Amino acid sequence: MRLHCAPPDLARTREALHAVAEQVLAPARVRATGSEIALEAAPGGFGTPPFPAGGRLRVEGAELVVEAADGSARHAPITTVRAAARLAGLDSEELSGDVLEIDPRAADFLGGFYAFADAELESLRAGAEDPSPIHLWPEDFDLAFDAGDEGAGQRASYGASPGDEDHPEPYLYVGPWRTPAPSEIWNAYGFTGAELAWAELVIEADPRAAALHFWIAARDALSASR
Repeated sequence: MRLHCAPPDLARTREALHAVAEQVLAPARVRATGSEIALEAAPGGFGTPPFPAGGRLRVEGAELVVEAADGSARHAPITTVRAAARLAGLDSEELSGDVLEIDPRAADFLGGFYAFADAELESLRAGAEDPSPIHLWPEDFDLAFDAGDEGAGQRASYGASPGDEDHPEPYLYVGPWRTPAPSEIWNAYGFTGAELAWAELVIEADPRAAALHFWIAARDALSASR
């Protein structure tokens, strides 16, 4: 499998779609479920899980897709948070009408990033101890699950981030719930844990194997330190 380098204008598109995740998709799920905010990877991007009454809301590339319970769907380019909320049937009066800067190429890259991360995290999760579901968290915009024995100090979050204020490009990470014993594997910047930059992953001959090796090496380091 060949991965693509992050486009140079990814940050603006990431921030724009992050706003849509936080201010449109998560509220739409809360409205449908009463309390749930977690999202998930979806074809071409990310979205809500199916609503209890059917239908769902998702972002595919640079478009918002409103799926109805009967299977029909409406597609519209994402222009502003306010317009996206209006299309989703949410109260949009207090939301920003500023035009979002979304580059279609960067939006497609994010869709591929989440698809890759979701597939590899699912492979890792299959052999994990007491794993939580995989969620795309709207607050951080990353895809992750938790696993490991908390009592033994081995529980951690295993995930993939499309980037943040400390990381201009995507990265994989392991975030231990407790501060681990010192080790060179704990190399993360801005948080306690381990990280693998996307730029390092794309040059690997087998990125899938490299991703799993990274997560498993950190998990083994946690086990060995307790």
